[in-house]
Amino acid sequence: MSSLPRTSRAAVLEGVRSLVIKDFAVPDIGADDALMRVEACGLCGTDHEQWTGHLPAPVPYVPGHESVGIIEAIGPVAATRWGLAVGDRVAVEIFQACRSCDPCERGVIRECVSHGLHDPIGQIPITRTPALWGGYAQYQYLGPDVVVQKVPRELDVEVAAMFNAVAAGCRWGVRVPGTQVGSYVAVLGPGVRGLASAAAAKRAGAAFVMVTGHGSRDAPRLEAAKLFGADLVVDVATTDPVEAFRAATGRLADIVIDVTANAPTALPQAVAMCAERGTVVMAGTRGDVDIPGFRADPIVTKQLRLQGTVGVDSADYAAAIEMLASGDFPFAQLPRRVATLDGLQELLAVMAGERDDAPPLFGVLVP
Repeated sequence: MSSLPRTSRAAVLEGVRSLVIKDFAVPDIGADDALMRVEACGLCGTDHEQWTGHLPAPVPYVPGHESVGIIEAIGPVAATRWGLAVGDRVAVEIFQACRSCDPCERGVIRECVSHGLHDPIGQIPITRTPALWGGYAQYQYLGPDVVVQKVPRELDVEVAAMFNAVAAGCRWGVRVPGTQVGSYVAVLGPGVRGLASAAAAKRAGAAFVMVTGHGSRDAPRLEAAKLFGADLVVDVATTDPVEAFRAATGRLADIVIDVTANAPTALPQAVAMCAERGTVVMAGTRGDVDIPGFRADPIVTKQLRLQGTVGVDSADYAAAIEMLASGDFPFAQLPRRVATLDGLQELLAVMAGERDDAPPLFGVLVP
């Protein structure tokens, strides 16, 4: 620990649109924990929605749930458990694991009895020692129940910070719906998670993949989707996606993956687009709004399966890191906006649509 700094800068969310940079003591590391120097931390909709107050937040806390960094100190028990040493690069999973309950033993740590959804990484109040639980910091504490994935050193760290978004695509695009060789798939929403869903579906052997977006903001994202396995891209602002899918394939989709956020019309499109006995994966949220055009009867008459999904598992993180490292898809070429701790609040404002700048496809903190 002698070579480590005594304090770490970190961004603390204290309230709505109030992100304050503070110094925290770097904790001493015991036998069963570790300290990571944060190299990069990806940002997603949850980050800016908690900053704007659209989502509840356990203030005050250090956010950041998509961090990648270098192990700077580690205890012998933790080193054995994680298979790590000082100098290794890791990605920190969102959910903690007691490793002894039934969900943990089944590999579904997001349902851990001791942790589950109530204390994910990046949402732990600073009142819980040692405060540095999130990735909006120079150093991040890794407690005994934290779960990590090893990351190849040759993988660009800003690209590696996409691991959480890509893991969601691996889960939503393949594992949840059971995508297989010959599947016909539609992905609604061309963000990083949508592009990753398309790529994962194509990798799994999907015969046809369509990706949809809306309007001029999504135009470059739809163009990029062609490089991520999309056989067809559709702007739903000008084209009926159901008819476009049918015209291109002569049939409807086996699997529809809805990753849109705050887009109420997407669900009726997903139901209409899905073939008999097909699956609709609902990964995007709608908020408390009515859904215009939604009819429940087609769910019954077509015997559809509507599957909600939240979070990802360790297997998905491992698949995501492998996909990023493989170079099979051009994640490194996706436009991203990078900020330091001092510029982080401005980046969140841009991502929230509160500036004239178009929101970036991917935001990343490099503290």
